[in-house]
Amino acid sequence: MEAKDLKKELERAEIEVEEMAMQLADMLGAALFFAGVKKEDLPKAIDLYLKGLDEVFEDEDEDSEMGFEEVIEVIEYIRNKNPKLFHKA
Repeated sequence: MEAKDLKKELERAEIEVEEMAMQLADMLGAALFFAGVKKEDLPKAIDLYLKGLDEVFEDEDEDSEMGFEEVIEVIEYIRNKNPKLFHKA
């Protein structure tokens, strides 16, 4: 492959990664909403979720996988630390 073709492929890959990151952010917002976060509090809850990742998994290997159980664990963690963000069940 020529350098020009490689550059185009890299640009396409970067755009695809950005699109996937936006989709993941939307899915995180949806997960938090269905966990009970009020719509107006979603941006704050997303920030707390990202910080919570570091707090909950501070002793874990950075390359370990984040699956279904880990996502739930972090949501429960932020729910316990920030109950006012969530609707009362």
